[in-house]
Amino acid sequence: MVTRACGIEEIQELLQEYIKGLSSPFDTFLEQYILASQFYIILSENASIGYYAIHDHSLLTQFYLHRPHQRHAQVLLRRVLEEHQVSEVFVSTGDELLLSLALDHDMAIAKQAYFFQDSGLDLTSDPGSDPGMLRPAELADLEDIQRVCGDFLGSVALRIQKGELFTCYRGSELLGVGIVERSALIEGTASIGMFTNESYRHQGVGRSIILWLKAWCHAQGIRPLSGCWYYNEASKRTLESAGMVTRTRLLRMKVVGQEG
Repeated sequence: MVTRACGIEEIQELLQEYIKGLSSPFDTFLEQYILASQFYIILSENASIGYYAIHDHSLLTQFYLHRPHQRHAQVLLRRVLEEHQVSEVFVSTGDELLLSLALDHDMAIAKQAYFFQDSGLDLTSDPGSDPGMLRPAELADLEDIQRVCGDFLGSVALRIQKGELFTCYRGSELLGVGIVERSALIEGTASIGMFTNESYRHQGVGRSIILWLKAWCHAQGIRPLSGCWYYNEASKRTLESAGMVTRTRLLRMKVVGQEG
């Protein structure tokens, strides 16, 4: 078996096969790391049998083999880790193959994030579920958003142009911002999130924004997903109160002896 660097377009069929085999999807936080990774195709007798991806020369973000070739997975992963001097692995607990292989290596485990899916529970008639007036953000909102959110959203102007941001105002006061990031890898899904004005936290604003974004996604035929840092209990409670549930974790696993 041989491996070589390639573009993501060369392993698209393998990538979609991998995604279909997941027990649960991942959000755009992990997706951004994957898309920024260098991909490598695995070949046997000139036929593609798998691929892997490495972010910033040190973080493994993908490893997948066709089922008939998975008997070679332990040996191949060990080879990948050694040849590329990989120090860490990002693995979703929804990725049974890579999770099992990483555990075989007795890696040090750090809990990175929760991944959420919609429970399907209709909460729109609950008291306090009215999200108020949300609308697509406009460039005229740029100053308000930056004042309230700081650098949390990155390039706000670009996000507005891409249609990823929604604003929740009460009069002239920006209560919070809703975020919708459509997945580039998992068709028909989008990651949703919110940022609440610090002056209006613990008043149900974040919950209302998530409820509104879920309804917006469903109206567009999009499956809403979400995620938050594992130790952000406030975000976790908000998402769960809006009917999002988590059964999946993102783990950051350190390769023993190659911590850097």
